[in-house]
Amino acid sequence: MIRFIRGKYLYYDGASVVVETKGGVGYRIFIPETSPLLNNREGDEISVNTYLQVKEDGMLLYGFHDVDSLELFEKLITVKGVGPKAGLSIMALAETEVIKHYIASKDSSFIARASGIGKKIAERVILELGDKIDLIDEDMIIDGEGKPSSLNKALNSEREEAIIALTTLGYSKEEARYAIMKVQEEDLRAEEY
Repeated sequence: MIRFIRGKYLYYDGASVVVETKGGVGYRIFIPETSPLLNNREGDEISVNTYLQVKEDGMLLYGFHDVDSLELFEKLITVKGVGPKAGLSIMALAETEVIKHYIASKDSSFIARASGIGKKIAERVILELGDKIDLIDEDMIIDGEGKPSSLNKALNSEREEAIIALTTLGYSKEEARYAIMKVQEEDLRAEEY
């Protein structure tokens, strides 16, 4: 199956990117809406780790910037009720290590925040994957309060409001998110971020 694609990033096409390989074939690859792949510009050469879903009515590719994200996605879609679209929705919540932390710490309320994921499915994800998730480096992502340090910034509603404001001004969601997350100060108003 198709496991990896390298080629020229042609354009973003509604929840997916189109990548042209050196052979001239363009692949439409669905990605999480917060994927670092969106930081690339049209014409850049990109590498995408892929999962190929074969269905009766066609084949779809789902892509991720690294193997760790792909592996987490593949674990998520083994859970009954979580298909590839729901898996992408969960993957769009935060960085891979942050999602893994919440699954490993059995916090279903975080998973339930994903679009299309209800409380029952979130609890099923925790039940089925809670003991199967390996954190790469807990010291790197866990702060003194036992929470992922990048998540503390991500859940701040003022930061989220600032991201929305920047996207309204024409920045991509990923550019806006990256810029706001770089601000070290906490407890600022949206305008100050």
